[in-house]
Amino acid sequence: MKSSDSNGKSRRKIGLALGSGSARGWAHIGVIRALTEAGIHIDCIAGTSIGALVGAVHASGNIHTLEDVVLEMDWKKIVYFFDVVLPKSGLIDGNKVADFIRSCVEESNIEDLSLPFSAVSTDLATGNEVVIQEGDIIEAVRASISVPGIFTPVRKDNMSLVDGGLVNPVPVSVVREMGADFVIAVDLNHDIIAKKGFTQISIPDSSIRHSEKEGGQNSVETKTTIFEALNRRIRTVDFPALTQVRQWLVRDPLPNIFEVLMTSINIMETQITTSRLKTDPPDLLIRPNLGHLRFLEFNRAEEAIAEGYKEGCEQIEKFSEKGE
Repeated sequence: MKSSDSNGKSRRKIGLALGSGSARGWAHIGVIRALTEAGIHIDCIAGTSIGALVGAVHASGNIHTLEDVVLEMDWKKIVYFFDVVLPKSGLIDGNKVADFIRSCVEESNIEDLSLPFSAVSTDLATGNEVVIQEGDIIEAVRASISVPGIFTPVRKDNMSLVDGGLVNPVPVSVVREMGADFVIAVDLNHDIIAKKGFTQISIPDSSIRHSEKEGGQNSVETKTTIFEALNRRIRTVDFPALTQVRQWLVRDPLPNIFEVLMTSINIMETQITTSRLKTDPPDLLIRPNLGHLRFLEFNRAEEAIAEGYKEGCEQIEKFSEKGE
């Protein structure tokens, strides 16, 4: 697997396929750190959804900047990114997410990145996989992360593009098409379904101290705070057809809406990933164990990065012991 050759001989071209996984995607940062420390040089990157975001930043050479930023995320910063735009074709417009990506990537076009990069999206009209390898970086990443029903689609070349996880959650095939001889893939969805039970989430008690919402308890309390903040935003949208929606929200909090959408997509992506990895397996597969993280828990970056690094190191060591 070594990507360098001291004798100057031709070497294998190593490609990295970063999979979808919403908040679990920060694990990609830890995996990249493990690869770097092992002296493995990545020659090209393809990413789907959150994998496209992290991949674009790494291809720009600013992965450390991204890590610093995400480690500072709390629930208030997460809610800031959710610019509610009902009644458009999605709950969230994604402009603030685009600004976030732009702050981490200096280049404007994919062609200007230091590494070849591809973002995987889906044409909503045809269901076809759309691989973006040139043009505006922000547009490409925005298309790849646009979860149907939550983010508005991205219009490009007369297509409506949405999350690439619908067709290729772990883009091994794309990396091979980019010319990689050896593919390292990161699958974040392998252990999520069994851990995604639906739970009724109550409104947070304002008497709970901030310190009590940190650490081991933050999974439920922080998520509740995020959803309640989104609830308030939807209630302020002035559109007559939302009257019934607001009535639903009083009886059934917003988490159920998100949970149904995301769990449905998770189930589908897991099945697609299993099938595609069987027919086109990577040379090295890294699977961080983060099934307990839910899709909005971007504030748990430290945990996700640490697991990505741990699993990355373990799999690299196992592969090296085989002498391949």
